[in-house]
Amino acid sequence: MTRRVAAIDCGTNSIRLLVADLDPDRGTLTDVDRRMEIVRLGQGVDTTGQLAPEALDRTLAALSDYASVMRRLGAEEVRMVATSATRDAANAGEFTRRVTDALGTGPEVLSGDEEARFSYTGATAELAGDRSVPPPYLVVDIGGGSTEFVLGGVSGPTAAAGPTAAAGAAGAAGATAQPGPAEGAGVVSAMSVDIGCVRMTERHLRSDPPSPAQIAAATADIDAAIDRAAAQVDATAARTLVGLAGSVTTVAGIALDLPVYDPALLHHARISAADVHAVTTRLLALSRAERARIGVMHPGRVDVIGAGSLILDRIMNRLRLAEVLVSEHDILDGIAWSIAAAQPAAGR
Repeated sequence: MTRRVAAIDCGTNSIRLLVADLDPDRGTLTDVDRRMEIVRLGQGVDTTGQLAPEALDRTLAALSDYASVMRRLGAEEVRMVATSATRDAANAGEFTRRVTDALGTGPEVLSGDEEARFSYTGATAELAGDRSVPPPYLVVDIGGGSTEFVLGGVSGPTAAAGPTAAAGAAGAAGATAQPGPAEGAGVVSAMSVDIGCVRMTERHLRSDPPSPAQIAAATADIDAAIDRAAAQVDATAARTLVGLAGSVTTVAGIALDLPVYDPALLHHARISAADVHAVTTRLLALSRAERARIGVMHPGRVDVIGAGSLILDRIMNRLRLAEVLVSEHDILDGIAWSIAAAQPAAGR
């Protein structure tokens, strides 16, 4: 019994929508529409502790457009989550009220652990059974305000936190075969740390381009956070690093020398640590105007991509990971799958 569902992820830098056809019995999740707007909800939150009025206005304008898309496409159920910026903001109540007025339902403000589990589900659902992508998986989701580290797919006694994630292989078109995964199934350990492309840019990389001293300060901040995460999430157990979100896909697009952003070419691309480092070094040396001329660059990422690439580079360097598998499927897909688990279809 197929249902058309909608998932909305409102992060620090972007707000994203997935409308998909979900068939829990066949275990398929098929994209109908997937879109993203850079709204920078987390503008200044690291400094002020408040969501800025203009950031709220931008976000609600995008959400109003999404509501129209969902109505036009006939989405029957919607689940919206908000992440790092909303967790950190003292005036999150105003955001919740305005979202409820626009959407008819309020956002769920996820903890870092919940965010990590949704991301893991979305990223790994289609990997089970693919021998070219062996578990255990370390999923890293680099957002605007935070980065999530999730280890899963471990067999044996250490996998007591949940069963191995279930699902089958699928292509970049958005279909997944076999029964759909339970939320966070297979997760062994997870941790969210407050390093993200917006937060690190606002905190450290203020010059254009950033100075060596600013890069060094950002690197020290990022390394300390990675060490905290590694104390809880055993990256040495992982055989595959899976990287999520716009910083990762943009770095991959540059490494692959794509003329324009192409999700089909980026999904499950493999990028070496050496290539990530080369892209990072290049981006940190460029001015904003020079970064804006890169073909795969979204205009809303121009000012923060240096920090995002630095986070990925330091993760791979610090944890001695040779390659990252890029995924276009992420927390949005995890949210959509969660609708099947939370609300069985009528009559079943």
